[in-house]
Amino acid sequence: MKFDAVLFDCDGVLVDSEAITCGVLRDMFEELGWQLTLQECMAHFVGHTVRTRKDLIEAHTGQPFTEDWLQTFYQRRNVRLENEITAIPHVHQAVAHLHAVHHGQIACASGADRVKINLMLAQVGLFDFFDGRIFSGHEVPRSKPFPDVYLAAAAHLGQDPARCLAIEDTPIGVAAGVAAGATVWGYAAHGQADALRQAGATHVFDDMRELLS
Repeated sequence: MKFDAVLFDCDGVLVDSEAITCGVLRDMFEELGWQLTLQECMAHFVGHTVRTRKDLIEAHTGQPFTEDWLQTFYQRRNVRLENEITAIPHVHQAVAHLHAVHHGQIACASGADRVKINLMLAQVGLFDFFDGRIFSGHEVPRSKPFPDVYLAAAAHLGQDPARCLAIEDTPIGVAAGVAAGATVWGYAAHGQADALRQAGATHVFDDMRELLS
């Protein structure tokens, strides 16, 4: 590859977590009177932090968005992730290959909270590839679609963002990578190829083994 480093999103790129997380959200919204299908919930929340959707949640539930409710969500989410999380097909092979080819110059740049990222990567056996190079959108001034988490990852690796490849699966994530100045490839396993291209992905693929070439 022509890049000096590879920066991976986490949810939907390394781990198949988005339906699990949104399933918990859907259940908790139903308890508050907002009924959604899983697909509707994913359309509202995939790519976003729950906190940034505060106004939407309050408008549909008629209840105040509280820190206690959010912490309960995190707890319930983490239990389900521990029990159900799986890796994206063929991603172990792709990550191991890129880690070797780029001499460890890979990182995880996620919009999720660090507890969630660490839990998921550990559960699927990917943590060691990214240990010390995990960046959370909760720990930078602005999360995706702003570029902060990608800029933090590139800076830690000592790389020019323009020499980095970012792998994303949502238009919001693609926008963050593009804003950072990286080249962004879109992983389109769920029919979102056109949306990823429109957001600025220069290449779209649906099989992680493509990263081996």
